[in-house]
Amino acid sequence: MTQEPSPTAQPAGAPEPEPIRWFGTSWVERGGDYRLRRVLVPVGALLCAAAAALVLRFAVDGIRVADNGGFLNGLLVAAVAICSLLAALRTWKLLTEGKESLTGWMAEEKSLGVVWIIGGVGALLAYFVRSLREAPGEAVRRARYERELDRHERRQANRSGRPGARTPGRAKRGR
Repeated sequence: MTQEPSPTAQPAGAPEPEPIRWFGTSWVERGGDYRLRRVLVPVGALLCAAAAALVLRFAVDGIRVADNGGFLNGLLVAAVAICSLLAALRTWKLLTEGKESLTGWMAEEKSLGVVWIIGGVGALLAYFVRSLREAPGEAVRRARYERELDRHERRQANRSGRPGARTPGRAKRGR
């Protein structure tokens, strides 16, 4: 997918919006193919969650075939459910508040990587539910982009004329 430029012409030095995966920068004005992507992304997330659940089902059934006992089977199902719940919570927080808001166990990438992989179904379901409301991560990026635009506009308003220009007829003083 290509990164399309911002839909409106921005003046030089104005902040650029951050692209969102699958949406590029179409989220800024919600134009063009934004609506089509808003339909396709949740469908894709739901299909991926179903495929991941099927893979997990085969893995759990493989352990059941080994006939290790009911306790081990129950423990395995509980572990998958807990991992899915943790991954869903982390994904929801990531999409609603941004990566910088992750603290504690949610911020762990490498040490809890296996938990995030096993809990992929929960993460995909959280992504699906969030994508029903907006492009996942759009609220965080929109708030950041609007803050940067406001900051840029205030800087531009505080400038008086052209700061690098000299008044005509005044020579540069030598020191």
